[in-house]
Amino acid sequence: MAVCHLKKVIRASAKLGVNMVTTFIGRDQRKTVEENLELIKEVWPSILKLAEENQVRIAIENCPMLFGAGQWPGGQNLMTTPENWKRIFEILDSSYLGINYDPSHFVWQMMDYIKPIYQFRDKIFHVHYKDIKLYPDKLAGCGIMAYPLEFMSPKLPGLGDVDWGKYVSALTDIGYDGYTCIEVEDKAFEGSQEKVLDSLRLSKRYLEQFVI
Repeated sequence: MAVCHLKKVIRASAKLGVNMVTTFIGRDQRKTVEENLELIKEVWPSILKLAEENQVRIAIENCPMLFGAGQWPGGQNLMTTPENWKRIFEILDSSYLGINYDPSHFVWQMMDYIKPIYQFRDKIFHVHYKDIKLYPDKLAGCGIMAYPLEFMSPKLPGLGDVDWGKYVSALTDIGYDGYTCIEVEDKAFEGSQEKVLDSLRLSKRYLEQFVI
């Protein structure tokens, strides 16, 4: 069902002239990485063939999709680290498959979120502006094996731990001029339409010092 839906979205993207789809690569959360790589060989070739025929690029977000018991133990997206990216791009060798880059997911995984921008400069099709805040006191108590929401929370750009100057600087270094979006998941700005609008205004105001 998910594959059929994605193929419909690819066709719609082509008809609308967007020529871009963002999604996840998927994962059977109870199988190993190696077993999931074998599944990718079965599931994704027909999707990419359709994308190529319609000239629609597919950008995979690097979110592990692992936040609570429902996604435990492996998460529902395999394309979450540079090491996995390398292996997947070797299996699915297509110029129409790339990355939807969100720095916040690397922060809570305790990973470098700047170096991969240079390593995968030709594969970054879309980028997110979303921040994340880690709580060291909580992390000290629950450890990295806890559900991630126990030690972190998504925040508006500028209200978390991402160094936005370094992030945007790296994107300008590689000459990135593609799609971007502000992704709002900050629970402090939920509950009313005005708070939602405030989240967009504040994010725009903050990011304008880096992005025109």
